[in-house]
Amino acid sequence: MKKFLRFVIVGATGFLVDAGVLWLFLSFTPVGALAARIVAIAVAMTTTWLLNRHFTFGASKRSVVSEGFRYGFIGVVTSLINYGVYALLLIGAPLLSPYVALVFASIAAMLFSFFGYSRYVFRR
Repeated sequence: MKKFLRFVIVGATGFLVDAGVLWLFLSFTPVGALAARIVAIAVAMTTTWLLNRHFTFGASKRSVVSEGFRYGFIGVVTSLINYGVYALLLIGAPLLSPYVALVFASIAAMLFSFFGYSRYVFRR
């Protein structure tokens, strides 16, 4: 249960990074909500890898390259789930705030990522 709580804390941090980068792009650039989210996800994923590696799960016994590849693989699948839900919500409900869509998309991806990271990336 401690790992899951730490994972939630790291995830909340990643969410804040994701939302912050999205806000910066939407507020200060002409980049649209869909393209901005791609950059935001990449920055958030890098942040959560480093935090999960040091705070939640600890480094695996694999090389950093192997661990990074595995984390990236699960991260890409999770990001596709996250981005897919986000895009479907915005396309299906054009008046919906991108930030509300972000919340629902992030929740949808959280459980998948926990099991993927804990079982495939950091399992010792």
